[in-house]
Amino acid sequence: MIVKELYTYPVKSLAGIQTDEAPLLKTGFEFDRQWMVIDSDHDFLTQRTCPQMALVQTFLEHGQLTLSSFGMEDIAVPVPSIDDCETVDVEVWGDRVKAVMHSDLINFWLSDALGRTCKLVYFPPSETRACDPGVSQHGDVTFFADGFPLLLTNQASLDDLNLRLDRAVGMDRFRPNIVVEGQVPFEEDRWRQIDINGIRMRFAERCSRCSVPTVNPETGMLEGPEPIRTLSEYRADSDGEVYFGISLIPESGGTISAGNEISVIG
Repeated sequence: MIVKELYTYPVKSLAGIQTDEAPLLKTGFEFDRQWMVIDSDHDFLTQRTCPQMALVQTFLEHGQLTLSSFGMEDIAVPVPSIDDCETVDVEVWGDRVKAVMHSDLINFWLSDALGRTCKLVYFPPSETRACDPGVSQHGDVTFFADGFPLLLTNQASLDDLNLRLDRAVGMDRFRPNIVVEGQVPFEEDRWRQIDINGIRMRFAERCSRCSVPTVNPETGMLEGPEPIRTLSEYRADSDGEVYFGISLIPESGGTISAGNEISVIG
């Protein structure tokens, strides 16, 4: 079993970047979800309520973030300084974080791209955000991800889903960090620890899915109810939560590359 694809999402809910290799930190892939979009009330925005976020492209070169949107000039996003820029308290699923606000120039650009007033904030090195203590250990941290540093999905699981759909969907609907070329659909549910390139990762929980997979990343439009409706027919628990993929917590840093072999420890 091998790593098939790798993805980094510098800005929460904007388009991701497929890479051949990715440096891995305790927080997840380097720069993953280190930025986030907030509205005028400082609530974070995602494709759940703003599906057109999928159309804003992100690029990273030597740590420099650039945003791109059709019909607009690209804009470079310099890393803001906590000493020189405004800070603001933001909340991510109940966790409070002091984030650094970007300049009006960047915020106006992003507001134009999304058609609504919004601002871009940055997770500074001085802050920490712990993972859910119910399923993690002391010292497990992440940036603006929903809950955990990494999301892994299995190509065999997607193939199984697509056999049940009238129209196949791509893995990009599920916004994984690591896509594996597995042998058995949903075998990942049973993994408790894996090793990739000498880096061990612990299972945190199965990933319950919201409405984001119903967003077509090519059009930035909600096209529900699929694939969630079909998934719910065989991947839902008694509470109605629908699962696809697993959340992982790395136990060390390193580099992961496409083609790396995966060992299931338990």
